[in-house]
Amino acid sequence: MKLFLDSFWRAVAYCARPRVIFLSFLPLALMVVFALGMGYYYWDSTLEWVRRALESSSVINTVWAWLQSVGAGSFKLMLAPLLVILAVTPLLVILSLLAVAFLMTPALRALVAERRFPQLERKRGGSIALSLLWSLTSTLLALIALIVSVPLWLVPPLILVLPPLIWGWLTYRVLAFDALAAHASVQERREIFRRHRGWLLGMGVFCGYLAAAPGLIWASGALFAAAFVYLVPLAIWIYTLVFALSSLWFTHYCLAALQALRIEVILAPVSPATTMDVQALTLTGDNSSSNHAIKSH
Repeated sequence: MKLFLDSFWRAVAYCARPRVIFLSFLPLALMVVFALGMGYYYWDSTLEWVRRALESSSVINTVWAWLQSVGAGSFKLMLAPLLVILAVTPLLVILSLLAVAFLMTPALRALVAERRFPQLERKRGGSIALSLLWSLTSTLLALIALIVSVPLWLVPPLILVLPPLIWGWLTYRVLAFDALAAHASVQERREIFRRHRGWLLGMGVFCGYLAAAPGLIWASGALFAAAFVYLVPLAIWIYTLVFALSSLWFTHYCLAALQALRIEVILAPVSPATTMDVQALTLTGDNSSSNHAIKSH
């Protein structure tokens, strides 16, 4: 819990740095161009398709008639935009996460390492290609989970649980891997994932709920069409800042956990089991002082 909270307040403090704020505009620029371009070419046609699909349903028509009878017939005009927004929001969340992971996380990781962990050895257990493969595989699994879980969203409590849980799992997988990619060996990364999986997943779920908040801005854009074009960049920038905070949080947490793990390995008493653990968690390129500390102990 101490590491959990310490890493969080440090991440919040780092978000106020001019360098972090400047970096947040890089994913924003790409995502705004993508979102506005897709909206310009496909928004009207998509709305029309959804309206036709709703009007062709006898169940929906029965609901329309009931709403008109109770004086809520205007809801019919709002439903189609809201459905499109609910469908698009997970895609934008995932794209924002990936944009932050590839455009911001390396710079944020370097910032944290430079200021807090300048002596932490870089064992480079995760290459750029491996990080890309890991992120794409995790994203594919998250998309499958989102699609499979869509029918369950109709159950009122589950729509507040399932999407943030899936986004949280994806956040944990992508950002924790990237936070350790440069400094941890493969064995160290696996050990940290094993020991801290519960806390890392909890961090991801918390960030998943934070990422769901900008959906309110999208909904406002559907209700106030005149302001929609301005609310899209605002929502995407909030997504970017949320994931920048998440990236900093995971970086602070994971690098501190890695440092503690290496100190534990150095100070561990020598025994057959410990020797095997030390060999698994260290590489042949370790500095001589660490090896000397292990032997002398």
